[in-house]
Amino acid sequence: MGSLQLKNIRKAYGNHEVLKGIDLEVKDGEFVIFVGPSGCGKSTLLRSIAGLEDVTNGTVLINGKDVTVTPPAQRGIAMVFQSYALYPHLTVKDNMGLGLKQAGKPKQEIESRVDKASAMLSLAPYLARRPAELSGGQRQRVAIGRAIVREPELFLFDEPLSNLDAALRVQTRLEIARLHRSLKATMVYVTHDQVEAMTLADKIVVLNAGAIEQIGSPMELYNRPANVFVAGFIGSPQMNFIAADRLGDAAGAKTIGVRPEHITLSRSEGTWAAKVIHVEHLGADTIIYLESEHTGLLTVRLFGEHAYQPDEIVYATPDRGHMHRFDDKDQAIRA
Repeated sequence: MGSLQLKNIRKAYGNHEVLKGIDLEVKDGEFVIFVGPSGCGKSTLLRSIAGLEDVTNGTVLINGKDVTVTPPAQRGIAMVFQSYALYPHLTVKDNMGLGLKQAGKPKQEIESRVDKASAMLSLAPYLARRPAELSGGQRQRVAIGRAIVREPELFLFDEPLSNLDAALRVQTRLEIARLHRSLKATMVYVTHDQVEAMTLADKIVVLNAGAIEQIGSPMELYNRPANVFVAGFIGSPQMNFIAADRLGDAAGAKTIGVRPEHITLSRSEGTWAAKVIHVEHLGADTIIYLESEHTGLLTVRLFGEHAYQPDEIVYATPDRGHMHRFDDKDQAIRA
């Protein structure tokens, strides 16, 4: 389909620099997801790739061709928006085929492409309906179908599932994953949802304040975060951070990190005595919040149901093989 290369992409609004020199390579057929906190620049970066934002400096290449000043319609991309952006007076079929019609494609080719895309997305029974007659999930599938029929070099998704309820998000996420496998398409996707990022991406790009903190596979970022920011952003509940000197375990580290699932609890013995502050029973998991004079606030994630009670005294023991160490600049210390 298409490769993407970004070279020193900068975007400023007046004196405010939103993107601060982004370098990135997306290979043909990869599924790359941008994540980061609100205001980190991920949607601005996606819109810069699409040509909906002019970059202040830098180069955007699609399939090796410099498209930095090329209009959006000529970049060979298709974008799926959070808001669906469907025409309410047109049928599903006409919404999906409108871009091809405006491009002057023959009627038979338009019908063939729409039929193929609607079959892939299970939209064939709804082609004669208008958007108001569809559920949110169906409307999002129409928006995705409209992108598919264009047969673009590159698919861009801007938080496409954020307007859907939890069940529809799961269903549509599975459809996007299946779509990526069947089309073998290059996809760049923005989300604030960690589950989407961890389950869909070949490669995750973690952004913070307009700069890239780390690029890697989902499990690379989870198991080997480059710094405190990535360690705290990837994973839910968030990693516990403990001042190394409170543990008598400094040895060059300023901060020790340990994920909630890498701590065990006992009522009889363990590394840190702590008091239970609150317990969240989630069915498959139990999340327990502790207060310890050794660590401060501590979050523990246990598999299944556990009957710990607020104010109970327990003992927490970290799995030392899964502890992360960070220096005084918040960078990971590698063994």
